[in-house]
Amino acid sequence: MWIGPLALVALLAPPVFADIARFFSVLAMVSFGGAYAVLAYMTQEAVATQGWLGTGEMLDALGLAETTPGPLILVTEFVGFLAGYRAAPEGGGALLWGLGGALVTLWATFAPCFLWIFAGAPWIDRIAARPRLRAALAGVTAAVVGVIANLSVWFGLHVLFGTVGTMQAGPLRAAWPVWASFDWQGGAIVLLAALMLLRWRRGVAATLLVCAACGAALRLAGA
Repeated sequence: MWIGPLALVALLAPPVFADIARFFSVLAMVSFGGAYAVLAYMTQEAVATQGWLGTGEMLDALGLAETTPGPLILVTEFVGFLAGYRAAPEGGGALLWGLGGALVTLWATFAPCFLWIFAGAPWIDRIAARPRLRAALAGVTAAVVGVIANLSVWFGLHVLFGTVGTMQAGPLRAAWPVWASFDWQGGAIVLLAALMLLRWRRGVAATLLVCAACGAALRLAGA
């Protein structure tokens, strides 16, 4: 059920759909830790490696997913849609290509997840009862925390700074902002959100509403 439709896509559809199917199948098979862990890997590959969308568009996708009901993992359909949309030939049909990319993404992302659920669920209790396997799962959990922290840092840097470069020391590479490109408007909204959540103990919904209103007001004012 999972491989069959994707094999037909690879054989009959334009190459971009095979690329989408391959990438999101790998994403679903090797990623652990929920949506935030998946999105960290997807952001790196879709933006830097595949070039399906830009950094600003990925920020829009993450921001939209954070402010709307529904699973955060649905950002994958946004990415798949843009990948298909931009690969469409000149002369029309881009919307259909985009919808096709989103549909392939949907199947390639979620079908393997059900495979893992049905295959692994009967063994969960046994795994938890074995100390070595439990220790391995604890290591995976620690790695997932690091991956989520990486996404948070990436997201925050690109929101607060207009230009983010790369600092490399041997095999290690990290994002490094250009301090002169600091966006004081974004910084002010981040500070307001932190105060509302941590100091004034306001709810997430109220915080999102106030910060969105501030952003809209700044945009309408031409700031």
